[in-house]
Amino acid sequence: MAARTDLFQSPDYLLIDELLTEEHRLIRESVRNYVKKEISPIIEDYAQRAEFPQHIVKQLGDLGCFGPTVPEQYGGGGLDYISYGLMMQELERGDSGVRSTASVQGSLVMYPIYAYGSEEQRNKYLPKLASGEWLGCFGLTEPDHGSNPAGMITNIKDAGDGKHVILNGAKMWISNAPFAQVAVVWAKNEDGRIQGMILERGMEGFTTPTTHGKWSLRASATGELVFDNVKVPKENILPNVIGLKGPLGCLSKARYGIAWGALGAAMDCYDTALRYSKERIQFDRPIGGFQLQQKKLAEMITEITKAQLLVWRVGVLMNEGRATPAQISMAKRNSCEIATNIARDARQMLGGMGITGEYSIMRHMMNLESVITYEGTHDVHLLITGMDVTGLNAFK
Repeated sequence: MAARTDLFQSPDYLLIDELLTEEHRLIRESVRNYVKKEISPIIEDYAQRAEFPQHIVKQLGDLGCFGPTVPEQYGGGGLDYISYGLMMQELERGDSGVRSTASVQGSLVMYPIYAYGSEEQRNKYLPKLASGEWLGCFGLTEPDHGSNPAGMITNIKDAGDGKHVILNGAKMWISNAPFAQVAVVWAKNEDGRIQGMILERGMEGFTTPTTHGKWSLRASATGELVFDNVKVPKENILPNVIGLKGPLGCLSKARYGIAWGALGAAMDCYDTALRYSKERIQFDRPIGGFQLQQKKLAEMITEITKAQLLVWRVGVLMNEGRATPAQISMAKRNSCEIATNIARDARQMLGGMGITGEYSIMRHMMNLESVITYEGTHDVHLLITGMDVTGLNAFK
């Protein structure tokens, strides 16, 4: 397949760039240039072959996309949350799977080790994860427990030797699993309380079978984590958190990144449709001159602009330590919904060409079907907002 020339131009209808610092714009530009040069020319081919481009892991590390908010002493970027959001926006503008790789590494592996880990754990794992030398994954979802993680059956029991616990169970739908050197895994202890621990590839009884047959996130590596009497050293248990608030704290960080990321996919679909509408001639004029096509484009840019303001404001609250999980839920759900709708409308505007790999839209459309589901489904995020505004729990 011929490499595509990436002509993306970012929409900014309300001059939201004026809300960003010069550093924010420079960070966005560096990731945007990377995506244009290294991701866009290859990603259609990898997606068609359902193969993960492993070489990008080191590139993403070199670019600072892994754990950009983690302090510099541990190999992170020491950046703010708007910088992180802009990075995720640009990566997902290229491909949701690429952004997933970075989101998992930063928010679901590095963040819990930084926030809940010991100083020894931070120094051992974070620099290698930040550089891309090691790839990590996050084990929470189980075959029978997705939206209800509290029901997990993966468990640890004391090995009786004073040094280890024995881990049994399985996790599925785990991004990065097939290639990860490190896994942050959540399991119930003998008291039924949830604890996190760090597993390393090579531990006896720990396997990571690849998930095949996906029509979505085809350029992302997905797998299972299977634990068959794995002896985990007690010093690998995260000491500074117990209970479901541990994994949920990680998910809030990841959902924030998705809110910006899905918006990037929406921008790419809009930009492609806008350019096509000016070039494609039907009935002796560009299709962009017809009312129904202008209606689609006008609605797309309106929703993108509203989402830009929403994620920017949540980013400011994240920087101030004031963003609530419910506010992050709203942003995640909104970005996923508008991106999914924009991808569908953009595909229609391109007609038959919209389903081909010559354009990015159909790939985004398929990817977004995963993004709207993972780390809290569309419906569950609606209920989180509903519970927040009413004070009434609809989950039980």
